[in-house]
Amino acid sequence: MLVRYFAAAAAAAGVPEEEISTHTGITREDLQQLLVSRHPVPPPGEPSLAQVLPRCSWLVDAVAARDPRAPISPAATVDVLPPFAGG
Repeated sequence: MLVRYFAAAAAAAGVPEEEISTHTGITREDLQQLLVSRHPVPPPGEPSLAQVLPRCSWLVDAVAARDPRAPISPAATVDVLPPFAGG
């Protein structure tokens, strides 16, 4: 699974994207916990990923993923989009 971070999410993670290896589907809720555990300490001056992710919109293969319990395919591309322009 490819996870791509944008704006504040990329800053908090310290990387613009990363590959997540999973042999089975994972829920967005579980993925969020996994990402936070992979990036527990933010770069200096940035909020933590744990603070940023709850405010983000998530796209799975370019489709809005609103249900945090819906499964995500291991081959999916997940975009993590924080609010832009104060939205």
